[in-house]
Amino acid sequence: MSNAPSMAAAIAASIPAPQAAPTPAAPTYEAIPASMSKVIDIEAEIPITRVQLDGMVVSKIVKHAREAQGSNAHGVLLGLDLDGTLEISNSFPLPHHLTDDDDKSLKGVARYQSSMLRSLKEVQADDSVVGFYQAITLGSFFSQNFVETQAVHQDKLRHGGVVVVHDISQTARGNASFRAFRLTKAFLDAYKKKDFSTDSLIEHGLTFSSIVEEIPLRIRTNPLLGSFLETLGTSSPISSSDAAPSTASATAALPPSFSCLNLGTGNVSRNLEQIVEALDAYKTEEGNLGYLQRQIAREKARAEAHVTKRKEENVVRVAAGLAPLPEEDVSRLYKIPPEPSRLESLLVLGKINAYSKSLEEVSSTGLVKMYATKANGGV
Repeated sequence: MSNAPSMAAAIAASIPAPQAAPTPAAPTYEAIPASMSKVIDIEAEIPITRVQLDGMVVSKIVKHAREAQGSNAHGVLLGLDLDGTLEISNSFPLPHHLTDDDDKSLKGVARYQSSMLRSLKEVQADDSVVGFYQAITLGSFFSQNFVETQAVHQDKLRHGGVVVVHDISQTARGNASFRAFRLTKAFLDAYKKKDFSTDSLIEHGLTFSSIVEEIPLRIRTNPLLGSFLETLGTSSPISSSDAAPSTASATAALPPSFSCLNLGTGNVSRNLEQIVEALDAYKTEEGNLGYLQRQIAREKARAEAHVTKRKEENVVRVAAGLAPLPEEDVSRLYKIPPEPSRLESLLVLGKINAYSKSLEEVSSTGLVKMYATKANGGV
């Protein structure tokens, strides 16, 4: 035992002392001119054709949507684009603000997002914003806030960014519904011009179905996450010696799910209520548009009557050898309002279409289950 310290000292003495490595010369980089930055960025020229969602991001979105109230869950997507695939590798939720008119709340959300991005950059995590996610119910996501947010992203981000929508009602039925969208070029053109009149809609060929375009989305799970999910659904024996023989054979890690036995009729009434509310909103919007159009028609008729009357007076004055009266600017005398925007009508029609598709899916599945239950009722 007394030789142990001397043996350690001998081994330490036999190890050669580390030599200081020569300090390499600092590399020099030439600054890329701003005019050439877009030319050198090859990935910017490759259009996005597919979205890849990491399994961790899926779990984060599902958890946030479950904890938040209704469709208030929304957040930021982080990742990068590579060879036409937008790889979303991380995300973080944003705090919910009560009203869009609350400036303090909106500024607080902006500060929170900036702070999160700085923190991610400090730990060398992905901090490149590629879009946002939104939790929805019954397949409907059209709103003014949705359009404005996505329009800003498509204008500021390199590839325009995408929005990933997660349907909470589908998750309640055991289906993880994730879809990726972005605004179409025709809609963006009309949105930048702030012109959603009838002529503009006809010119751009816009309907409620051409506001957004869907991008194919796939979910990628790494081997570690896949192994973990596999163990959750695999039965494992109980190792405790106190377990009863009947329960010691196999016990599932997750409790059994009986969602497939649900007839699916609970969401039908709610879906019908949403459709009725959307139809009422559309009727109200059309009534407002009709009132504004009648007001515009009255002002135009008054202006035209004034011009016709002035022309008739000038004809009489010229025939009498008098100088004609000057033609006044009609726009100063009669303020003709501009044609109202039909954007809200398009969005409401999009809601009605989404609710109708959801009702069709739920009712068809529920009918099949009800018929199956009726057939087996005597068993």
